[in-house]
Amino acid sequence: MALKATIYKANVQLADMDRNVYGDHGLTIARHPSETDERMMIRLLAFALNVPASNDHGALEFAKDLWDTDEPGLWQKDLTGQIEHWIDVGQPDDKRVMRACPRAGRVSVYSYSASTPIWWSGIATKITRASNLSVWQVDSAESQALAGLAQRSMQLQVTVQDGAVWVGDGRDSIEVTPRALYGQR
Repeated sequence: MALKATIYKANVQLADMDRNVYGDHGLTIARHPSETDERMMIRLLAFALNVPASNDHGALEFAKDLWDTDEPGLWQKDLTGQIEHWIDVGQPDDKRVMRACPRAGRVSVYSYSASTPIWWSGIATKITRASNLSVWQVDSAESQALAGLAQRSMQLQVTVQDGAVWVGDGRDSIEVTPRALYGQR
């Protein structure tokens, strides 16, 4: 018998002063049985950092990357079904990244493991022709602290200012500073 996804609910109050994006987002996150709290929270962080100010060009949605290898962790599709933004979480191989680049207007990767420098040194020279790609590193200690906020029902406040992100749940607050490894926001 196959294990089923665990459903998490998150109400996110976002104040992104760097992009002038503000709003409340009620999110339902299906967590794959093999997914950790840390990875799920990085997907939630990626959502907060990339959610558009309006859905005029399509909404940013959680995709089925762990169920379907042809999908990212998150994506934004326009109203015609074209992929505006493809967002992967973790350490995808260079072939996956380079397949995503022509399919989407923008591609972002958020890596969060302590082994990110090793992964990056192996992939950095293979993706230089990707002009629509941004690669971000979240410090391992920060991503693990973020995982500590994970609950089946979450009320989160996310504030972004000058590249730093504060994520709080009313009791604890975590500062996360994603570092650009490649491309620009």
